[in-house]
Amino acid sequence: MITPSPTESSSKKTIAIIGAGLSGLACAQALVEVGHCVHVFDKSRGPSGRMSTRRSSDGDMDWQCDHGAQYFTASNTEFRSQVSAWEQAGAAQVWQGRIGKHDGHDFVLQDRPLERFVGTPRMTSPAAHMVRGMHAISQSVRFQWQATIQPLQPRSAFGWILQSQEHGTEPHRYQAVVLAVPAPQAAPLLAGVAPEAAALASNARMLPCWALMVRCHQPLSLPVDGCFVEHSPLRWIARDSSKPSRGGTETWLLHAGHSWSEAHLEDDAATVTTALLHAFAQLGGPDPASVQATAHRWRYADTANPLNAGAWWDAAAGLGMCGDWLHSGSVEGAWLSGRRLARHVHTALHAHAS
Repeated sequence: MITPSPTESSSKKTIAIIGAGLSGLACAQALVEVGHCVHVFDKSRGPSGRMSTRRSSDGDMDWQCDHGAQYFTASNTEFRSQVSAWEQAGAAQVWQGRIGKHDGHDFVLQDRPLERFVGTPRMTSPAAHMVRGMHAISQSVRFQWQATIQPLQPRSAFGWILQSQEHGTEPHRYQAVVLAVPAPQAAPLLAGVAPEAAALASNARMLPCWALMVRCHQPLSLPVDGCFVEHSPLRWIARDSSKPSRGGTETWLLHAGHSWSEAHLEDDAATVTTALLHAFAQLGGPDPASVQATAHRWRYADTANPLNAGAWWDAAAGLGMCGDWLHSGSVEGAWLSGRRLARHVHTALHAHAS
């Protein structure tokens, strides 16, 4: 937690955060709470990053499916407090689903299931709640959606200047810039201004994942609601409609294994859909011809070996990075990384102002 001092009103700084996934939002939230002016940029149409939910319709059938992060755990005291706040606000809840694994022969349920949380009514809800909360406490926070930030240019005496592909040059000068994006996206943004940081990001190998959202006209009789899969193109399947505050169409999420996804990364969606539905059928899933399905390719789904550095910060440059790839590779790690970087940013900018 960042605790402001009574004399900090004069140290208010404008900070740019690139990326509105959980790490970027956690960083923004902590800085807004102590009075900084924060501008968040993201190339998507809204917040949440890989805590994503697809919503659409098939004719007269509306459906939704979490196709990125499937759940999160909370072992850190500070993060558990945040999760409790989400629960109280109705933005998260424990998923009581039957979780197991398939060893290539049969399903085996877990004897001691973890306490797994999901966003409610969808996985994007915690992020949306954080954005609303920041707007509620500050008029100095700004979110710019559909803004693809271009590689950073050297910092001037007046601060950092950002340019986006869609909106051109930002009129503001930023005392600090935070990159809260996957490592392969951070590296090219930093190459011209912070080669050591760019090299650090380049060394973090991130793994792809094909996701398939499957809509079934009838409930499936599988004995699990979430399942880790071995000896298959699939590594995870989940009855998304079993999560709390969901309803309507029975929807399943299939995640392909990282090796399979990497081997088929450039395949077209139709080919991937056929292959993954066939793998699902081998586990007892539906006849592929009886369902409707939508594929999504995550190029940067997980980190092969998280750096366990917490966050990266260069006080002299006013430049930092946060994300799950810098921490433990989890949803919890993403949030903790953002909060840690916020403490570094706040301490440095307050010391400079003093």
